[in-house]
Amino acid sequence: MKSKYIFGLLAVGTAMSLVSCDDFIDDNRYPLDRQTVNPEFWSNDVNVQNQINYFYEDYSGYGNGSGGGDFYWSWLSDDQAGRTKFADWTFTSIPATSGSWTAPYTEIRRANLVIEGVESSTLNDVAKANFIAQARLHRARSFYDLVRRYGDVPLVTKALDPTDQAELFGARTPRNQVMDYVLADLDYAVANIGTQSNKTQFSKDMAQAFKLEVCLYEGAYAKYHQNDKARSDKFYGEAVKAGEAIATRYPINSSYASLYQSFRTAGGGFNGITNNSEIIFCKTYAEGVFMNSISDYSNASDGVAGITKDAFDAFVFKDGLPASKTSYNKTDHGTVESETSISIANLLDVRDQRLSVITYDHIFFPGLTWAASNTVGQWSSTGYGVAKFNNLTVPQSVVNEINKNYLCAPLFWGGRLYVGILEAKAELGTLTDADLTKYMKPLWNRAGIDTSKLTVAFLNGINDPKNNMGVSSLIYEIRRLRRCELMLDDGIRYWDLVRWHQLDKLDFTTNPDIAKGAYIADAPADITAGKMTADGYYNCDWGQTRKFDKKYYFYPIPQNQLQLNDALTQNDGWK
Repeated sequence: MKSKYIFGLLAVGTAMSLVSCDDFIDDNRYPLDRQTVNPEFWSNDVNVQNQINYFYEDYSGYGNGSGGGDFYWSWLSDDQAGRTKFADWTFTSIPATSGSWTAPYTEIRRANLVIEGVESSTLNDVAKANFIAQARLHRARSFYDLVRRYGDVPLVTKALDPTDQAELFGARTPRNQVMDYVLADLDYAVANIGTQSNKTQFSKDMAQAFKLEVCLYEGAYAKYHQNDKARSDKFYGEAVKAGEAIATRYPINSSYASLYQSFRTAGGGFNGITNNSEIIFCKTYAEGVFMNSISDYSNASDGVAGITKDAFDAFVFKDGLPASKTSYNKTDHGTVESETSISIANLLDVRDQRLSVITYDHIFFPGLTWAASNTVGQWSSTGYGVAKFNNLTVPQSVVNEINKNYLCAPLFWGGRLYVGILEAKAELGTLTDADLTKYMKPLWNRAGIDTSKLTVAFLNGINDPKNNMGVSSLIYEIRRLRRCELMLDDGIRYWDLVRWHQLDKLDFTTNPDIAKGAYIADAPADITAGKMTADGYYNCDWGQTRKFDKKYYFYPIPQNQLQLNDALTQNDGWK
């Protein structure tokens, strides 16, 4: 009999986290084995809530303290370029071990322990269902993360111990079966999580928003990877149902910046994110209490990862048309104000106004630094700096320090909801003018884009020659909307490219604009030497070559897991 112990399935880490600025988790450590799961412990609702609170650690937002979060920072995409090197594939060889495998299974065990413990308790049926629903929501998220990365993975539905040999050393479960299980978990969560209004905690609406994201992923995967129309239609339909169930409760706020630049001072101060009409679920911070380092990666004096020319060009002009079709001045050349200052205010003025929130109105790069009103002189890897996560009213002493920022992080919100509904309907072929009025018009209004001609026919008629995805003009324009609305958020762009079967767009030998930044040919020659492309743009490839291989659609199974479990097989291309 095998006696090996699979860490990825059994280990349970102990950690303290902060659910919100108001709610500290008690130091009530998580039970480490099934023997501690007893009815007396789980019949105390305070004990159960303390264990539920550990789940929030998995929603990192802008990170805790000096640690990085899920926004901006290090995600591989065509939207940004690293400040010292161009981000490469997550794995280019098989790792010995990986937290991408073990961490989700740790969370799954935590969720299963809560489920089994609560089922054994004497809590009333409503309380039981509420707690189990939250645990199943968290389990769904963990399996979703595993499937996105690895495809087929072992489906573990109980809290395993070393005697559970069949489950411990079982084969990989087909991904479709795992995702069907995820959907069942989410449906249970939607039906049974109790009603509450705290936007920093799990809720029915948050479960619906997450269900929309999961079903979008699975619908696209079934369509573009599996060519399974029935499965695709099913999941796209579930996405629409989830989104439309809650959309009216989260109207679009007039300020795009408010989603990313809300903060909370030590004295209570401004707490705009929880009051924002769009916010469904968020992570809050507070000055001197619980802070992050988002500004260290978006406003650092030693360089920041800027957005690419490809990302800049994705934004339409105020007439709703891309550069290939617009009547506006389509130049991307800034105005040289001096030998140390190049303004792009004129470029931003005629475009989608979300772009003016995402990037500053000046370009800066090594040799040409620039400072916003509350930052020190800084440079960007592309010339385009990231303004999205900087509130100019936050003092310089905060912005320029690690673990001092108290900007609050959106996790699910109205804009993310609306673009998901639009995409699902476009893919189903059911998108109507009325849908555009309901879900796209508010986003364009906020972005300062003319909506007078916004119809399905208008979007279908754009036919941008930059559409290299093999989809209709309508679907491409909805994907453009999603890209621009969610740029630099939560690793969304990378996983969108994966599910659309478009990961090859990250190969900059065939897509050179993702290795270019701002136009700098007008800058002084001594500044641009060695870092300017032949056509005058900042060269942000750092001398690297990033080439696509189809094996990158899935991570390789870590070597230690293959050694521990003979039933596991390696993903294609990694053997």
